[in-house]
Amino acid sequence: MSTTHTITGIAPAIAEAIDQEMAQRADIVVLGEDVTYWGAVFGFTMGLFQKYGRDRVIDTPITEQTFMGMAVGAAAVGLHPVVSLMFVDFLGAGFDQMYNHMAKNHYMSGGQFAMPVTVLTAIGGGYGDAEQHSQVLYGLFAHVPGFKVVVPATAYDAKGLTISALRDPNPVIIFGHKLLTGLPFLPFEGIADEPVPDTPYTVEFGKAAVRREGRDVTLVAAGLMVHRCLRAAEQLAQQGIDAEVIDVRTLVPLDTATLVASARKTGRVLIVDEDYQSFGMTGELAFRIQADAFDALKAPIRRLAVPDVPIPFSAPLEQRVIPSVERIVAEAQALFGAPARATAR
Repeated sequence: MSTTHTITGIAPAIAEAIDQEMAQRADIVVLGEDVTYWGAVFGFTMGLFQKYGRDRVIDTPITEQTFMGMAVGAAAVGLHPVVSLMFVDFLGAGFDQMYNHMAKNHYMSGGQFAMPVTVLTAIGGGYGDAEQHSQVLYGLFAHVPGFKVVVPATAYDAKGLTISALRDPNPVIIFGHKLLTGLPFLPFEGIADEPVPDTPYTVEFGKAAVRREGRDVTLVAAGLMVHRCLRAAEQLAQQGIDAEVIDVRTLVPLDTATLVASARKTGRVLIVDEDYQSFGMTGELAFRIQADAFDALKAPIRRLAVPDVPIPFSAPLEQRVIPSVERIVAEAQALFGAPARATAR
C-alpha cells in the first residue's frame, strides 16, 4: 500500500523527485549557479549536494552559455544533466546553446545524439523583484521545436512531472513559479501541506488537469494563475456562475482535447496567463479551442495576460499588470455580458 507525506510548495517536491531518481541512476548530474548550498536559490536542488557531493552536484561560474553548453555536451555522451537557469530572465545569456543546440541536436544528428536535459528555472513576479527578475517567458520555449515545456501548479504535479522529465530523452524545461515554491522568504499562494506519495511516480506530459468542474464558464491557466483562477471561481460561485478551472500542466505537449471538451460543455472561455499577452499562450490556446469548438461558443473567447510592458518594480504597478483574482472575476463576468472593468492591454 502506497504511503504519503506532506510537502508545502513545489520546490521541495522537485528536489525530492531529483533525489529519488539520482539514488537509482548514476547518469544524473546537477549543475548550475548555487545548486550546492543554496539549492539553486529557490530550493529546486536543496539537499542534493550534501547527499551526492561535488562529483554529481556541480556549482558553476555565473555564465549561462558555459553551463548550458556543458549540459549539451554531457547529454551527448550519455549523461542526463539537470541544469539550473536561476531566473528565466537570464535565458538570453545561454540562448545560443539552448535554442541552437539543446533543442536541435537530436534532429540535426539524425537521431544519433539524444538530448536528455532537464532545465529548472524560476518564473514570475508579485514580490517586487522588478523587470529583469519577474518574467515568465515560457512562450519563447514553447515556440521553438525540440523543447518540452512543463509548468507545475501543485507539489504533487511538481514531483511527478519532474520524474517524467528525468525519464524523458528530450530536453524538458520545468518552470517553477516563485510564489509556489513554499520558501519562507516569499509570499506563498499554493496548497499548504499537500499529500505526496513517498515512492517515485510520474505525471503524464500532455494531460491537462480539471482542477474544478463547472458548467457555465471555463477558466484556463498554468502555474500560479491556476490558484488565482480557483479563488476567482469561488467568488463567481457566490454570483451564481459555475466555473470550470483547467490547469494545462504542460504547454508542450498540449492537451487540446481537454480544453476543447470543456469549451464545448460551458460555451464560454477565459484564458489567464502571467506571460506577456502578444504572441503568447493566450493567443495560441484561443486559436486551438475555437478551431474545434467554435460552433459551441456562446461568446468570443476572452484572454487576460500581462500587457506588453516590462514588469514594474513599483508594487501598485506590478499588481496592476499581473492578473489578479479580482480581474479574473471581472473578465469572466464579461463573458455573460457584464462590462469588464477597465484593464491594461
